[in-house]
Amino acid sequence: MLARVVLAIFFAAVSRVCAQEALSDALPSPAHMIDMIMQPVPESAWLDLRQTTPGNSKTQNAPAWVEAITLLPAETIEGGATSKSVFRIRVTQPGPEYQVLFFRLFFDDKPNQQPELVAWDESGTHILRSGTLGVGMNLPSSDSVIIPMTGASAIDIEVPGDGKTIRGAYLDWMTSSQVVHPVNAEHRDVIPVQFSSVPALHAPPEDVENFGTVTATLAADPIRIDSQTQENAVFQFPVEAQPLTALLTFEIVNPRVDSPPEVYLNGQDIGPVSLTLPDLADPGYRGEVEALTPQMHFHYTGWLRAQKIIPATILKVGANDLVVAGGTDTGSSAIRATQVQLKYIWDKSDYLLRTSPGNSQRPE
Repeated sequence: MLARVVLAIFFAAVSRVCAQEALSDALPSPAHMIDMIMQPVPESAWLDLRQTTPGNSKTQNAPAWVEAITLLPAETIEGGATSKSVFRIRVTQPGPEYQVLFFRLFFDDKPNQQPELVAWDESGTHILRSGTLGVGMNLPSSDSVIIPMTGASAIDIEVPGDGKTIRGAYLDWMTSSQVVHPVNAEHRDVIPVQFSSVPALHAPPEDVENFGTVTATLAADPIRIDSQTQENAVFQFPVEAQPLTALLTFEIVNPRVDSPPEVYLNGQDIGPVSLTLPDLADPGYRGEVEALTPQMHFHYTGWLRAQKIIPATILKVGANDLVVAGGTDTGSSAIRATQVQLKYIWDKSDYLLRTSPGNSQRPE
């Protein structure tokens, strides 16, 4: 899940988290904290924006701070093309301490139909635009935006066409606190959100060495994989010296969570990757049932972290061929920020030499 932080003046409201949270004199006073505790915490909102209502759907309920939801349908313009459809969501701040809104949009990420969020004030002046969401991979997906709501009263979801690619939205108010992180750690925007707090994966543009470990990017851009069409992600990377072990890491969108992609290295199947899954309550899970089959399978319509330990014995000095293929009957997905880490002997690493079962010693 990729969170886009908009408006630089609000960066202080969304802190970067790379370590545990620490108290600070800048935190609210005890009296103010008591006032906040006494106030009820505003509920989050799940808004079903599908234009075809399922048969088992009930009347949609939303918290009081969501005032109205309207759809302004697209109009036919010159040449027979359609303009943008607009979903308008009117909101009000539930209290003065809630000034930043987390907005996660669920949509079908089709080329030339990628949505954009626009926040407006009461005068009809737009406060911000999120920029185009998604990557245009023609897959079910989701994307997140942090929206400063000071002065804003409405959020528009603009999407080219009839708007049927928009599926839903999850909204939740955010608060801020002072945090600390190691000065030598890589700075990543970590925004703890409900269901999952794994940060977005960054692909370094050049090889990075740290404590005897080399990190190399294989491909930063999204690559589509499909088990039915045998569309795979293929990489070739050189190894200058035999490592102790290696780790493959990437992000994947729309995987079937019970059948993750398989990894092949130098012609050998080394097994499926491991997925870092969020809570099952996450609206990103989407169930699918085939005809005459009782088992429901779930895809995750967002970006997940995937990892696989690569046996060092299969790696070879020189060129190595690596393939990421979709699991059996899993349909289409896409991977991005694909990178490999190679771990070498480092003079300060901790190693044990096991001489017999139950007996080990440190090598000199």
